[in-house]
Amino acid sequence: MATNGTANSANGLPKAKDMWHHLSPEAVARRPSPLKTAFKYAIDPRIVSLGGGLPLPAYFPFETISATAPAAPFTLYNDPELSATAPIVEVEVDRYNRNQEPGMIPLATAMQYGQSDGCKPLLQWISEHTDAVHHPPYSNWGCLMTVGNTQGWDAALRLLTSRGDTILAEEFTFSSAMEAAHAQGVRPVPVKVDLEGILADKLDEQLSNWQGPKPKLLYTIPTGQNPTGGTLSKERRKAVYDVLSKHDIIIVEDEPYYFLQMDAYVPGASATKLPSPPTAEQDSEKYGNFLSKLITSYLSLDVDGRVLRLDSFSKVMAPGTRLGWIVAQEPFIERLTRQNEVSIQTPAGFSQAIVYSLLSKWGHNGYLDWLIEMRKEYTHRRNVCLDALDTFFVQPSPHASKGLTDVVEWKEPTAGMFFWLKLDARKHPLYGQLTPLQLEKRIYEAAIEHGVLFIPGSWFRADQDPVDETVQPADDEEVSVFFRGTFATVPQDKLIEGVKLFAEVIAKEFLG
Repeated sequence: MATNGTANSANGLPKAKDMWHHLSPEAVARRPSPLKTAFKYAIDPRIVSLGGGLPLPAYFPFETISATAPAAPFTLYNDPELSATAPIVEVEVDRYNRNQEPGMIPLATAMQYGQSDGCKPLLQWISEHTDAVHHPPYSNWGCLMTVGNTQGWDAALRLLTSRGDTILAEEFTFSSAMEAAHAQGVRPVPVKVDLEGILADKLDEQLSNWQGPKPKLLYTIPTGQNPTGGTLSKERRKAVYDVLSKHDIIIVEDEPYYFLQMDAYVPGASATKLPSPPTAEQDSEKYGNFLSKLITSYLSLDVDGRVLRLDSFSKVMAPGTRLGWIVAQEPFIERLTRQNEVSIQTPAGFSQAIVYSLLSKWGHNGYLDWLIEMRKEYTHRRNVCLDALDTFFVQPSPHASKGLTDVVEWKEPTAGMFFWLKLDARKHPLYGQLTPLQLEKRIYEAAIEHGVLFIPGSWFRADQDPVDETVQPADDEEVSVFFRGTFATVPQDKLIEGVKLFAEVIAKEFLG
């Protein structure tokens, strides 16, 4: 078994390639904290420790923490009658675990200064989960706990980049991730995409013609991409991976939406009752079927050891848990541990203790049950959204007698929380007088005035250098305006209303 909580079944697999040359000077310079190296003695019951500055657990003002959660197998949350009678599980963590309850991190441990890669039992659980889902194809991989993917990304930037470096990102991407890079003096360069994701041939052409030092890494959200909602197929991921292996570039795979994958959309599907939880006889096949249908991750393709995978509980439990993890080759994990020692130290003990206790109660299959249920819920919401788009944008309506498909297009999301509307700016009656960016701003403000919020696509541009919004694009350029919507946040009746309101805005803007 590898260190840092890795529970891999990679017997006989080769080790990852040596990627030490990718580390930043800051990462290379990090040394173990002398106080942290002594911690192993401070927790040894055979040693009287007068050396560590650890508060006495008896002085922690928390005797127990508890929570109530649903129990597996889970009933459908969109059925109030089933939800009201759903079974529950009680989770309680006490100070010392004197009764030796299995699946508990005592508060005396969880609330104390601890190991900077995370509480060992939770780290072990996550490593087992990672192995079962992704089967990393090399032997020396490991996991490290983070305070969610935003902090994990910040740590990855410090591990791999320095001020003045460049990185690659999808043409439209998570704006906060680019702000983190900008604050560290790292310049994002956009990679061409379509509505599914990165175009490997364009990426190879871009890197083959690159002038100067190559980019340090690719930052990508390949599943349920934020903001586009696109999901890259296994074949296209493999093509992108091969390009980056050829050019020796690291991949940072940010995957908070990975388990929110969906079946293909069928029109009218939102009216269909979602299937009931499987019977006990179906359970033996259920988990294998669920895992086999998940799209192959970059981590699963990573024969080199060049992928850092950012994972999180934020989208499948709650953002406020502030618990995530990084999966990478062990030399990277060791350097990240050194970074944690002098920054976050470790994620909050409250979160680690309560989440681990819940996962222990559920078990690995119970957690998969929960993920399957989340998949059902988000699939239903996606279907409601796409049905509404069909009703108000495709079908004739009082605000658009021939529909709006000449103006608007979208790709049906198969994962995540977002849908991405592409508007043909040339169809707007004021095009030529107003630039695409000015039209985008006009539509955004008109939508707010009409009572609905969609986020302008330009806010997600990877390259956030100032742009003169008065400049018209060249005649041969594709001219599009984009808006991001989400089907995750509001009740379903409000979701339908919001789509209708935005369709009315587009009709008024483009059709008069």
